[in-house]
Amino acid sequence: MNIRLIIGNVVGVLVVFILIAAGAYVYYQNENYIKTSDAVVSADMMPVVSTYSGVLTDWHVKTGSNVTDKDVVGTVSDGTKAVPVSTRMNGKIIKSDVRKNELVQAGQVLAQEADLDHMYIIANIKEKDLKDLKVGQSVDINVDGDSGKTFSGTVDEIGYATTSVFSVLPQQSSTGSYTKVTQKVPVKISINQPSDKVLPGMNAEVKISL
Repeated sequence: MNIRLIIGNVVGVLVVFILIAAGAYVYYQNENYIKTSDAVVSADMMPVVSTYSGVLTDWHVKTGSNVTDKDVVGTVSDGTKAVPVSTRMNGKIIKSDVRKNELVQAGQVLAQEADLDHMYIIANIKEKDLKDLKVGQSVDINVDGDSGKTFSGTVDEIGYATTSVFSVLPQQSSTGSYTKVTQKVPVKISINQPSDKVLPGMNAEVKISL
């Protein structure tokens, strides 16, 4: 038998085997997992706000400072009255927008604090996959900021509306024709023991076990 024919047959068999294996893998993944890269690391946040207009005569925190609920972090004075500036949750200052002796206004955001001890993932899941999704399912999480690790998590909450409901402007067609668009629903996923490289706003990928 021609050696080329033998090699061709062997290669053909290998290609078929690889295609079958790849198809089986894809089928297994689709049947047992929900995956998406449309996900982001999030945390509960709260602004530190001035309740009074005047000069910021004291400012005790900077980016990276740890704070607790009702900590007095600054003082605003108009020369006749001094009003304390306080935090409203336990967390870390992730952004400080002011400096001591700066003129501030009532209602102005002076800093932003976040609860980095209880971060979570918001993953946007396609509507067709919701039928298989349940609270309590385990999740594998990869975060771009620490791509060498896989973190474990759990589905905590499933949204009650699609992301498009909260869009500022609804999607419209100028021609009057309608194109069906796959909708997505936000799902909150806890993340267990994230590393210090994981930060709010980072992109993530999730694989939810069904």
